[in-house]
Amino acid sequence: MVLFFRILSRLPLVVVHLVGAMLGQLSYWFSPTYRQNLRANMAQAGISPRLCNLVARESGKQALETSRIWLRSLEDVVAMVSEVTGWAHVEAATQAGKGVVFLTPHLGCFEITAQYVSALHEITVLYRPPKRRALQTLIETGRKRPRLHIAPADLSGVRALIKAVKKGQAVGLLPDQAPKAGEGVWLDFFGRPAYTMTLAARLTETSATTLFVWGERLLGGQGFRLHFRPPLQPLCGDTIARAQQINREIETLIRERPEQYLWGYNRYKAPRGSMPSSGVEA
Repeated sequence: MVLFFRILSRLPLVVVHLVGAMLGQLSYWFSPTYRQNLRANMAQAGISPRLCNLVARESGKQALETSRIWLRSLEDVVAMVSEVTGWAHVEAATQAGKGVVFLTPHLGCFEITAQYVSALHEITVLYRPPKRRALQTLIETGRKRPRLHIAPADLSGVRALIKAVKKGQAVGLLPDQAPKAGEGVWLDFFGRPAYTMTLAARLTETSATTLFVWGERLLGGQGFRLHFRPPLQPLCGDTIARAQQINREIETLIRERPEQYLWGYNRYKAPRGSMPSSGVEA
């Protein structure tokens, strides 16, 4: 896998996307479990099954494009960003001396967002170490940049995020990532209970500015368009209410480009030790 990624990182993005699309399509055809999860999650959200093959190809692109993000220089990564919308929100927060909480769902190229921000600002991102040691080394090496700091998804990582926010720096995390047992609550996501992290909501309770950001994948290997925007409705209320609002905001983002969401991700799984609500997979 590591050697494969190193070879891919040297290829043009358009070639990487072509290979990724083929592998994504093959995974959809030959993996019944993957196909079932993808179709079920799309159906739950009311997304047309006619998009299933396209979703599989986009997911394949997402899996392989990380090679060019982790194993190329930061300058090369930034060069893949063809357009940015909403950066003024980041500049406004910076000028006001506020930290920024970047919430990035599993939509489009979510790996490139923090890398792009780190070219201009200090940012600490939360990540969950993979089980394979070789892959962990690759991820840690690829994600670390002079101004990009990674924090493991445990108590020490949470403390690192809070410390960064208090210093007026930026932090980033995937708010639709299923947390471990005891780190989330059961909340509605596309009409079905999903175990939802509370950390993202807790960070929005600080004085930091909350922004959603995602990297739209452009056709023909032309790079990515980054979108930065505040919540459509101000986040308010207690932690649980904010977490539910975040889920609603993510739903809205996904509906803009549903084919680029990672529908194969088992968002409705019940972490071991948690008490699943009705309609949730154990």
